[in-house]
Amino acid sequence: MKLKLSLAALAILATSAQASELNLYSARHYQTDEALYANFTKQTGIKINRIEGKEDELLERIRNEGSNSPADIFLTVDAARLAKAHELGLFAPVASKTLETRIPAHLRTEDWFSFSTRARVIVYNKASVKAEDVQNYEDLANPKLKGKFCSRSGSHPYNLSLMASVIANQGEAKAEEWAKGMVANFARAPKGGDTDQIKAVAAGECGVAVSNTYYVARLLRSTKPEEQKAMEKVGIIWPNQKTTGTHINVSGGGMLKTAPNKAAAVQFLEYLASDEAQRYFADGNNEWPAVDSVKVANPALDALGKFKADKLPVKNLAMYQAKAQIIYDRAGFK
Repeated sequence: MKLKLSLAALAILATSAQASELNLYSARHYQTDEALYANFTKQTGIKINRIEGKEDELLERIRNEGSNSPADIFLTVDAARLAKAHELGLFAPVASKTLETRIPAHLRTEDWFSFSTRARVIVYNKASVKAEDVQNYEDLANPKLKGKFCSRSGSHPYNLSLMASVIANQGEAKAEEWAKGMVANFARAPKGGDTDQIKAVAAGECGVAVSNTYYVARLLRSTKPEEQKAMEKVGIIWPNQKTTGTHINVSGGGMLKTAPNKAAAVQFLEYLASDEAQRYFADGNNEWPAVDSVKVANPALDALGKFKADKLPVKNLAMYQAKAQIIYDRAGFK
């Protein structure tokens, strides 16, 4: 896709000279993003000054810098973290026909945009759990899985967003009942990340867990014999295919209110929605493009197959984050 400036960017350029640099604060820690940034500079001549760090640290830094912050763009993963930046009043609304046209309405808000998606799937041990018993997220609370469920912390944004989707789709009462059922089914106390859950399922320490798809895809693409053997023992389920569809989370970002290089910031956001950039997200980190028309050739994603995705607006995921944490806490899902 040929890069074009939107009316928003042109309007800013009309009153000031085009910025030659962009200050990016990013909580994305993927080496493959290097090509993404290099290509933007090659196309536009705009140099990217990048600071990477953990989400909370970057947000605190932006707040402390206040009106003197050099940051133009904040990028991160998970709707919960993007929502936090919004709640802190850090993002500025961006009016861009390019972004409105290319990014589906359910994957954007008035001031931040999703640029890639990932799904939260169920992984199960083929030897100890039947696929028909774990077709839905609700099944994770079924007493027949007692002593078989493993998970990372309930306070992690990935699980908070999943719970937020359950609250939005089914209400608080059912969401809390679900959380209590999962706690009753724990094989062990929550610990580790998604990759740890998959490996624990393969090892038989757990019968079932949930994971973001790009962790599954990484292991499917692994050349390590032990990881290849582990994945032979694991089955993957797209949950809730007959109801709401599988929960989707996002990676995204927005322009900051105090951005000193606003034209470059809008141009960068629009670049992230281009065909080229969308393919970098998919090929580099095993994520799906947010732009529906972009086709990618990723064998690991292809191996996972097609699925029905939950089209719940990302702003709804953000809306129920606090309630999700309260429900997990009440259920003892630490």
